[in-house]
Amino acid sequence: MWRLRRAAVACEVCQSLVKHSSGIKGSLPLQKLHLVSRSIYHSHHPTLKLQRPQLRTSFQQFSSLTNLPLRKLKFSPIKYGYQPRRNFWPARLATRLLKLRYLILGSAVGGGYTAKKTFDQWKDMIPDLSEYKWIVPDIVWEIDEYIDFEKIRKALPNSEDLVKLAPDFDKIVESLSLLKDFFTSGHKLVSEVIGASDLLLLLGSPGETAFRATDHGSESDKHFRKVSDKEKIDQLQEELLHTQLKYQRILERLEKENKELRKLVLQKDDKGIHHRKLKKSLIDMYSEVLDVLSDYDASYNTQDHLPRVVVVGDQSAGKTSVLEMIAQARIFPRGSGEMMTRSPVKVTLSEGPHHVALFKDSSREFDLTKEEDLAALRHEIELRMRKNVKEGCTVSPETISLNVKGPGLQRMVLVDLPGVINTVTSGMAPDTKETIFSISKAYMQNPNAIILCIQDGSVDAERSIVTDLVSQMDPHGRRTIFVLTKVDLAEKNVASPSRIQQIIEGKLFPMKALGYFAVVTGKGNSSESIEAIREYEEEFFQNSKLLKTSMLKAHQVTTRNLSLAVSDCFWKMVRESVEQQADSFKATRFNLETEWKNNYPRLRELDRNELFEKAKNEILDEVISLSQVTPKHWEEILQQSLWERVSTHVIENIYLPAAQTMNSGTFNTTVDIKLKQWTDKQLPNKAVEVAWETLQEEFSRFMTEPKGKEHDDIFDKLKEAVKEESIKRHKWNDFAEDSLRVIQHNALEDRSISDKQQWDAAIYFMEEALQARLKDTENAIENMVGPDWKKRWLYWKNRTQEQCVHNETKNELEKMLKCNEEHPAYLASDEITTVRKNLESRGVEVDPSLIKDTWHQVYRRHFLKTALNHCNLCRRGFYYYQRHFVDSELECNDVVLFWRIQRMLAITANTLRQQLTNTEVRRLEKNVKEVLEDFAEDGEKKIKLLTGKRVQLAEDLKKVREIQEKLDAFIEALHQEK
Repeated sequence: MWRLRRAAVACEVCQSLVKHSSGIKGSLPLQKLHLVSRSIYHSHHPTLKLQRPQLRTSFQQFSSLTNLPLRKLKFSPIKYGYQPRRNFWPARLATRLLKLRYLILGSAVGGGYTAKKTFDQWKDMIPDLSEYKWIVPDIVWEIDEYIDFEKIRKALPNSEDLVKLAPDFDKIVESLSLLKDFFTSGHKLVSEVIGASDLLLLLGSPGETAFRATDHGSESDKHFRKVSDKEKIDQLQEELLHTQLKYQRILERLEKENKELRKLVLQKDDKGIHHRKLKKSLIDMYSEVLDVLSDYDASYNTQDHLPRVVVVGDQSAGKTSVLEMIAQARIFPRGSGEMMTRSPVKVTLSEGPHHVALFKDSSREFDLTKEEDLAALRHEIELRMRKNVKEGCTVSPETISLNVKGPGLQRMVLVDLPGVINTVTSGMAPDTKETIFSISKAYMQNPNAIILCIQDGSVDAERSIVTDLVSQMDPHGRRTIFVLTKVDLAEKNVASPSRIQQIIEGKLFPMKALGYFAVVTGKGNSSESIEAIREYEEEFFQNSKLLKTSMLKAHQVTTRNLSLAVSDCFWKMVRESVEQQADSFKATRFNLETEWKNNYPRLRELDRNELFEKAKNEILDEVISLSQVTPKHWEEILQQSLWERVSTHVIENIYLPAAQTMNSGTFNTTVDIKLKQWTDKQLPNKAVEVAWETLQEEFSRFMTEPKGKEHDDIFDKLKEAVKEESIKRHKWNDFAEDSLRVIQHNALEDRSISDKQQWDAAIYFMEEALQARLKDTENAIENMVGPDWKKRWLYWKNRTQEQCVHNETKNELEKMLKCNEEHPAYLASDEITTVRKNLESRGVEVDPSLIKDTWHQVYRRHFLKTALNHCNLCRRGFYYYQRHFVDSELECNDVVLFWRIQRMLAITANTLRQQLTNTEVRRLEKNVKEVLEDFAEDGEKKIKLLTGKRVQLAEDLKKVREIQEKLDAFIEALHQEK
């Protein structure tokens, strides 16, 4: 009976569901019915048409996903007895509750299994940190000795206990009658609870605010209706903002702890605890590629398409401040309103244990945690900028390369460019504006360069210049990131906050961008620290209306989010373009190698530095070869050069005046006095000059003489420059003249000729000197009087009027000398008058000065011929010399004079040779080495002295190979990191 009674009740429930259903019609099989009614055969209901009732709530739905309100649920009254169209609502409510329980239990079991599987996957992904076990305190590894985890596991409930928690379905059916009375009296309260639950599901936020709204609505429906939708939206958005900021602070705290931990690990590695060699970081490898490219391609042409972040903006827009916030240090020189960035600065950011900065061409590290090092770094950057700027210019395209390392820095390469200006002010070069535009365009025209466009938010957007420039270079905005600085000032000064939103969304500019960011770079005080600026930035955005009113999103603010976005974009661009660039350099390398093989098949590929080293070795070998010159060769060329230098003085100022004397005593006295004066004042200096010139001539001969087939004319300009610079720097020893003066004085004081051989040598030396002077005198007379009769007849030459006067005067003076062969060297006044009158009687007008000039040459020739005849007589005079010319009319004091001169020349040449070989050659070699070292450090000098197609081709080939090798290594490391 009990079973039949329950079956009848279940049948009534099913009939009620079928007859009083409304909504979507459709056939439902018997298996879809309730568990109780499915056990009874319904002969009069082969198919059921079921319609799900729609819910109605007592309040309007609030959600950002839909605007459709939920309707209240109306329950039909239930009547007992057999009524085909009666609603059996307790059965439907029980069905829902049962399903809800099963869903909760199934979700718990499935979620636990999914969580365990996810935990296992994460556990497999965690790297092996056994090497860093020393970082964790020992108490962590020994915690199992103090806590009994097995006891805790046994104390937890098992699966059987969880099953016992499942509901008793029989008791649920018995409780339906009680639930009926409860829902009949409080069906309005049930509908409000169901509506609040749907609201939570639609919002997807199980937060504290949503629960408070539900409880508040359950207390009083009247008070809940008074709360408007706008107030709810504002309240939820404010709670969401506070939650985001809270998690942002937690994330920053965790990142700071992670940074400190990584710093500690890297410091331990530096101390050699693990004794392993750390590989060069990816960003350092990439920065080296860019440095090599900048050297190879100084003009920055289209071949260099590797990505870098180009920071552009108007002057004083905050470019440098944004860059410093990303680098986490105040590293750039600052000024109030004046142009500080005068040349591009390439900053490579990488991670390291210490916060330091260093230049590419220097080994000094600047500790960015110390204020004195920061000041020194800013001063050094300013000095390098001013050094790069040429005279008459304001900015320079030459790049300063700076590496900044520190814990937590985002890896990327940024280039800070001079600020774009609208007007050239006083003190600037006239072409400053055009130069800045050309530099900016040169960097931005790279199709893979990321443009970080900085816009000052505190000034009117219409005054911006850089946005037009950026829109020209990247019209579609595929590689541009827009940054609005000084947002705190903009929010205070702008009357309409929506204008800031329009700027951020790019509606006020023609340019497009990948992303838009708003940052605050301080309060305008240059002494603010980076940490203080960051705290001020976070505090401002936390209280700013821009976030509260949803004008800005949370990921669009703060320099930290900007740094993360720029770094991600940078590495994405690098991964997409670096392999294509490597392929282009491979093709360039192949073309250059083919050109070299066709033009220089038998020559090695030596670049400019290698050629300089080869030339340096050759020059040093040639300097060393000076020490291989024989002493005999040195003394011969020194003696000959010295005589050529002093012969005129000896003949004209010593020998000829002394020879005019009447006796040998006066001759010797005159000679001794003049030799002493000459030695004290002129002779040592002349000797040193001759020695220095001789050394230069020999050095030049070794440097310039061809070496046969091995000679390479590509070094000629370099050798000539080294020779000139070395000679210019070389200075003879100051003490050489003093020692040489004593030696020369002693040599000239000696009059003793020891043998006949020395006597004959002196006579031969005297004859050569006098014949050379006689020849010069004959040429002077010939030029004065014109050609003789033979040349006039044979070569058809004639005398000029002046030459005819000189010839008549010469003939008259020769007649006078024939009458008196011992005539003195000077003409008396009456003799000049006699000659002039004799010439006038023949119709020749002559001036007394012309007579004197002609007489000087005529008498000189007469004297030299007489002296040569005297030399022939003195060949047999050595015997009389030994007897001091006693009882002899022959006097050969002039021969003794020339022997003294000859001996002085020989001793001086020997002394100078010793100074050359022992001192001066080594000093010259030292000077040459110094010049070569200076040239080696002067790149412009090497480019000027080592030129030609061969050098340039080798240079290009070396650079392309180096770039390709570094790119291949970088790509391999990039793939390994993936």
